Amino acid sequence: MKKLLAFFAILAMATSLTAQTPKANLLKDWERARAYTQEYLDAMPETGYALKPTKEMRSFAGQMLHIADANYGIVGTATEVTPTVKDLEKSNDVAKASVTEKVLASYDFAINAIKNYPDAKWAEMIKLFNRFDVTRGQVIDKAFEHQTHHRGQTTVYIRLAGATPPAEKLF
Repeated sequence: MKKLLAFFAILAMATSLTAQTPKANLLKDWERARAYTQEYLDAMPETGYALKPTKEMRSFAGQMLHIADANYGIVGTATEVTPTVKDLEKSNDVAKASVTEKVLASYDFAINAIKNYPDAKWAEMIKLFNRFDVTRGQVIDKAFEHQTHHRGQTTVYIRLAGATPPAEKLF
């Protein structure tokens, strides 16, 4: 009986592990990243959007718009989708509502581009930034790493503004 229960437990775990495709897992991560980034955008008070810890650094809004630009540019490169939006960071927008809208739209772009890209092309080699020979899938991984890095930097900005950043969101 114990062996039978163990077998079914292993079978159930194996089924749940294979039930999600790599693309489904990737999309789940990007959707989580979008929700987490929204929590960061919401946590920062309106007055903190222009906050720059030092004069050489980006503002909080600049960090977030930088994420948006990269979501469009890097994911667009990987998925062969030309974004209609670019250079958001150069706008110097520091209004909470419009920055939030622009950043979340960049995640929507990334999620839709990934969702609609053919699975068979993820292993295709491309040259990123005219320097790196990588697969399209690796480019998506780097885009995800990039947004995570810059969102993490904004934790300090939120604390400097006297607010509390969101709790960790791994799943």
